[in-house]
Amino acid sequence: MKLEMLRVFQTTAEQGSLARAADALGRTPSAVSMMLLQLEQEVGGALFEAGRKNRLTPLGVLVLEESQRANDAYDRSVRAIRRYATSTGGSVRIVAVPSATISLLPKVILRFRRERPDVRLEINDVDSATVRRRLEYDEADIGIVSAAPENATEGALIERTPLGIVCRADGPIARAARQEPPSWSLLDLEPTIINPLCGMVKSPVVERHLISSVLESRNTTALLAFVQAGLGATILPESAMRAHEDALAFFQPADPEAFRHLLKIRQIRRPATPAVEAFWQSLPTLTETL
Repeated sequence: MKLEMLRVFQTTAEQGSLARAADALGRTPSAVSMMLLQLEQEVGGALFEAGRKNRLTPLGVLVLEESQRANDAYDRSVRAIRRYATSTGGSVRIVAVPSATISLLPKVILRFRRERPDVRLEINDVDSATVRRRLEYDEADIGIVSAAPENATEGALIERTPLGIVCRADGPIARAARQEPPSWSLLDLEPTIINPLCGMVKSPVVERHLISSVLESRNTTALLAFVQAGLGATILPESAMRAHEDALAFFQPADPEAFRHLLKIRQIRRPATPAVEAFWQSLPTLTETL
């Protein structure tokens, strides 16, 4: 039994006559009549009462209900396939370090939404190690990770941002930094809340705090909350604290300068869908601006 038979039957039943059904389908009445006859032979019984195309037999009522379901399902599938093929539908699984979800992704998603509003985006913020692991296990399509400059070759460079000390605006570090050029030794004035970015700073002071610190977090939101609560200072890019500029302060030491590279990486075990490729292209590289 062909789906086209069910579509012709449904149209005839809804139009109430062969002539109107033929017009709606762009066929001749004889072609419509022939296909209805073939369908009746397939199902083993009459679908219309004798000589009347506007009144169904009990079998015809059942076949009409099933035809509507089958045709609706087929039409939905066709629309989904076309959306997928043109990147207007589908889904993209994105895992990113928390600072990227705060400072980068909102602008990217806003622009992407204007062009492809039907694509479903699934965003998770995790640390860089988890980003890489989820891509490896095919639990994500695109990842955004932090990397030290010497390790910034695994993906495409999105952003190069300086790292610095984030502290309370009214705390000991902030008061001292306003009196003299900031240095990493300012961390000795308050407890240090360590995070993976601290390991990118090649300073003996920071290395010492990595060993002695008793508070660690891998989540940017938690780090900022801890700093604001007076639990200590941490190391982050300045962009991570934009929503807290009244309460927190950022100081960039130059002994030495430290930078965080933000990279986009992707799942390579299977070809990217059009939606995934479109989102990948929407992520800027270092030479682009949003």
